[in-house]
Amino acid sequence: MPTLENYNQFEGRYWDTAAIRNALDYQGVKAPHTGEPFTEAMLLGISGGITFGYFTFHYKGYDPQVNLLTRNTFAPMETIFDRMSIARDVVQTASADKGRQNLIRALEEGYAPVASPDMWLLPYNALPYDAGMWGGMPLVIFGYEPEAGEAYISDRSRVPLTVSTEDLDKARGRIKKEKHRLLLLSHPDEAKLADAVRQGLEDCVRLMTEKPPKGSAKNFGLRAMEHWGDMLKKTSKGSWAREYPTGRPLLAVLISSYAFLGPAFGKTMAAERDVYADFLDEAAAVLGLPALENVAQRYRNAGEAWRGLLGALLPEAVPFLKDVRDNIDRKADLFVEQGAAQLDEIVTCYERIEAAKTASESDFPMTETEIADLRDEIRGQLKNARDAEAEAVAALKGAIA
Repeated sequence: MPTLENYNQFEGRYWDTAAIRNALDYQGVKAPHTGEPFTEAMLLGISGGITFGYFTFHYKGYDPQVNLLTRNTFAPMETIFDRMSIARDVVQTASADKGRQNLIRALEEGYAPVASPDMWLLPYNALPYDAGMWGGMPLVIFGYEPEAGEAYISDRSRVPLTVSTEDLDKARGRIKKEKHRLLLLSHPDEAKLADAVRQGLEDCVRLMTEKPPKGSAKNFGLRAMEHWGDMLKKTSKGSWAREYPTGRPLLAVLISSYAFLGPAFGKTMAAERDVYADFLDEAAAVLGLPALENVAQRYRNAGEAWRGLLGALLPEAVPFLKDVRDNIDRKADLFVEQGAAQLDEIVTCYERIEAAKTASESDFPMTETEIADLRDEIRGQLKNARDAEAEAVAALKGAIA
């Protein structure tokens, strides 16, 4: 039957690196420096590592968003594939029937196929359908049983996820460029590991300190952290005081900032600086460069600063904001630990967050002075994180020079 035997790969937490890590693990790939499956930390480092990005979005009919990047987003999967010489067979078709046949064949041949179905159409994500919103994020499909009408997915949770074959077919067919697409991965070239690690380290320094491959320099790296600080301090166009003075707009950007930095978006409470530190420990062994272990501690210190920033965005001292924060954290924890088993409670958390947004339209529980103090506190914690990042990336640059 088209379900992989003994599939138990549920360790990855962020879409790109999780899908690759779990697929390679099931297919028997071992890292040459450990004899164990590749860690998500190692794949994060090879992909380009961490950075910072600050972006704002104001679409008519939607809440404003402040979206924050914590890792390289410039084709990270392709970067991993290229640097590790992982050949991939790309199987794609516009036909739903052919797409099902391709998936069944891949499973019968023993692949753990990587797909990017629309996340809005996968019920366990608990996202309300919106014709104007879609997004394909990588995951592993490890079973597809037409007679039972069930498909089995590995996607950021520690437990398997089950969806109907109908829902999976629809999700796989919604996004034109990803329509019924599968990636079938080969084994990496072990001889490429050291070079892949070196290139990843160099990328991290560039992404934090130099002009990005695309986009404005003020939106990436250390400069982006300074830019965000300016937007928290100033009152000009684009500033938080001008764009999100109070009410629903302010709550919406506090929520989006907090969510994009933490577990709600597949990251850690340390903005993945702790994961990157784990990569540096591995890189030290791969390259025979013990200085990287000292750099790893700098990044763990930076992670603590990021924890402080997360705490400032939705502070516990403000009960209304603490309640929102608790619901964001709870739904993320429930999904990671129990998958869809507590879907009703996850939906309830979403509903409580939306109810808070509605309530904030007429009754935001902070005065103008208190909101100004909140922006100042966020800015102060951001400066701590920026200083820690600058120290860490300088140490990294020195270690690999």
